[in-house]
Amino acid sequence: MSNKTVTITDNATGKSVEFPLRSGTLGPDVIDIKDLYKEFGYFTYDPGFTATASCRSDITYIDGDQGILLYRGYPIEQLAEKSTFLEVAYLLLYGDLPTAEQLERFTDSITRHTMVNESVKNFFNGFHYNAHPMAMLTAVVGSLSAFYHDGLDINDPADRDLSAHRIIAKLPTIAAAAFKHMVGEPFVYPNNALSYTGNFLNMLFARPSEPYEVNPVAEKALDQLLILHADHEQNASTSTVRLAGSTGTNPFAAIAAGCAALWGPSHGGANEAVLKMLEEIGTVDNVPKYIAKAKDKDDPFRLMGFGHRVYKNYDPRAAIIRKTCHEVLNELGVSHDPQLELAMKLEEIALQDEYFIERKLYPNVDFYSGIIYRALGIPTEFFTVLFAIGRAPGWVAQWMEMITDPEQRIGRPRQIYTGAPKRDYVPIDQRG
Repeated sequence: MSNKTVTITDNATGKSVEFPLRSGTLGPDVIDIKDLYKEFGYFTYDPGFTATASCRSDITYIDGDQGILLYRGYPIEQLAEKSTFLEVAYLLLYGDLPTAEQLERFTDSITRHTMVNESVKNFFNGFHYNAHPMAMLTAVVGSLSAFYHDGLDINDPADRDLSAHRIIAKLPTIAAAAFKHMVGEPFVYPNNALSYTGNFLNMLFARPSEPYEVNPVAEKALDQLLILHADHEQNASTSTVRLAGSTGTNPFAAIAAGCAALWGPSHGGANEAVLKMLEEIGTVDNVPKYIAKAKDKDDPFRLMGFGHRVYKNYDPRAAIIRKTCHEVLNELGVSHDPQLELAMKLEEIALQDEYFIERKLYPNVDFYSGIIYRALGIPTEFFTVLFAIGRAPGWVAQWMEMITDPEQRIGRPRQIYTGAPKRDYVPIDQRG
């Protein structure tokens, strides 16, 4: 913490108090107002906590105005091009890129934990055949503490590591089981000879009746998508994981809470919403009409996949994924996919239209990721599940950081009460 302070004066009483000004490595300074109520008797009001720092974190930095995203100081562009998902997971968990030996040990640990207890499979029999896969993922992840309660001491570093590895390892297995239940096919066990992402693709698409070969282009594209989604600072689902974890609950419960928060269409469901929007638009010829609808403030239609709550410039992840999108479609022979053509036309018009330029409504990562998932043969309702697998290392890293933060307290936001004033109970026969 720096020695800088900010003086806040209550104009009603004339009282002035100095509050510490905290400085991070990057980004704006933050006024430490934890003693504001004690000094003035006031709370702050910040709907959505958009101007409130709830914690200190060494994990991820975002500069929305400049379009910068750093994991532990490394630009997302470099990691997406040169790294692998498990290497990035190690980086997020432990703060530095691993040595070759460290990565080998970490990969081996994750690989050995990909199996789930055989009884976990029974959970899927209780779900309706058309249950949403996020409902299944959230429920089954929450149940893991009933099967793996041998390492749930959150104050033991070894137990925290064990739980972290189990979560990252088992989420793809659970997700693939949810997919197989959804499509009515038998579950496929993990294959330890494959990479993390190759194993996941194999569990999704392999069948007992025929061999399945993992396409290296698809494997690389999915691995890159997982990297791009691995962490994103204090977003809604990450904040939910921290809030749940602040109670001391077990990590599986905290991650299940994150899954539930991610399910929302304004968060992890956004790429699913992009494809639904493209289906609604229908053809390239309809793009001008829908652009006009998007600009009409009285029209309920909204362009999904454009703009971002944080990025006021081009989403750096979108620039990476756009190139990958074309590579995947070309490799899989769907370069003339009508929805891709429609998406490209929509992007072209929006980026040339003054309305979108002035408001900096650039394409975001959701705009392209849904198209890639579709090209890989993944159903729309499964997109958010893939997001959860990618975000798992970030959730776990944030949870681990929170547990060891000496300033961390149980989360307890305040409110402005706008209900009825104090009133007395009236017997029912006297109400009218």
